[in-house]
Amino acid sequence: MGSYTYSQTFTVTHAKYLASKVAADLKRLQRFYGDPSDLRINDYEEEIVQLLKNGYLKEITYGFKRGENWIEPTLRYTAKDLANSSIDDDPGKVRPDADTDGASFYSFLTYSSAYDNSSQSEREAFESNLPFKRVDASEPSADGYFSNDRYYYSGGKGLDRSSLKKY
Repeated sequence: MGSYTYSQTFTVTHAKYLASKVAADLKRLQRFYGDPSDLRINDYEEEIVQLLKNGYLKEITYGFKRGENWIEPTLRYTAKDLANSSIDDDPGKVRPDADTDGASFYSFLTYSSAYDNSSQSEREAFESNLPFKRVDASEPSADGYFSNDRYYYSGGKGLDRSSLKKY
């Protein structure tokens, strides 16, 4: 009898693949709502590559905020570790007709425990390679609830995507 061990190394190629799915979702937001810009989408895509490559992403949200609340359309991505998954959805299914009057595009990042447990010098080195600097802020509340609707997977890691829905 033989034994079988499954092992896969998560590479920058896998991180770029997952980030490209997020970028496609952001392009759809841009097409329907005018934001974010191409430059911003490129920056967000590069940021996700770096976060995933280093294991520093817990959750990241992109969408529209009115006052202190997320509103539709807002997308949240939660990083997952999976040994083996065959679920890899195509990007899409972004609501095309939400009311964004008086709202602005916003993004909010929650770092993983790996980031929190890294040294100050490791964090500074990591942040120096990012396309932009994030500032401390409070996470907006949700005007509704997040519902899982897509899953992106590559190289043993994945992103669960949830879309904000109204109650």
